[in-house]
Amino acid sequence: MQPVKNTLAPNLSLYYHKHKSTFVKDSVNPITILMADDDPDDRMLIKKALDQNQSKHSIYFVEDGADLMDYLHKRGRYLMEMVIKPALILLDLNMPKMDGREALKLIKSDPELKRIPVVVLTTSKAEEDIFHTYDLGVNSFICKPVGFQELVEVAREIESYWFGTVVLPTR
Repeated sequence: MQPVKNTLAPNLSLYYHKHKSTFVKDSVNPITILMADDDPDDRMLIKKALDQNQSKHSIYFVEDGADLMDYLHKRGRYLMEMVIKPALILLDLNMPKMDGREALKLIKSDPELKRIPVVVLTTSKAEEDIFHTYDLGVNSFICKPVGFQELVEVAREIESYWFGTVVLPTR
């Protein structure tokens, strides 16, 4: 299925999808995922991986840490938009303007945002990045797989764990 342009915020480069899920247990309502990644190919691939898993959850994309913080605080171009608080953030580390480490630090130090689970999804395998992001409060650290089928499996596992196994805060 082709991505559907978000009609609630037509001037944003955000996309969403909804499908019946065959693997996420105990998740009745669609949940919002927010992904911060500056690489349009990576954004497209995660979208396709979720689609291949027949995900029913919505995914929105921002391109860097500064855009992520604007989205979460409903600032800048998101001021007048219908912004949905994400249940999960997928965060790349190496982005322009504000990198994922700085965004993570801000999220986890903000009383309104700190309960949102953040999963680092990055190409970095550096031990320093792993330790540093966990010190900042990241909930999971995942190295982006090289092959598409492996990404499909990672997307399936993320959804199964975060939306089927874990009990997420509702506010």
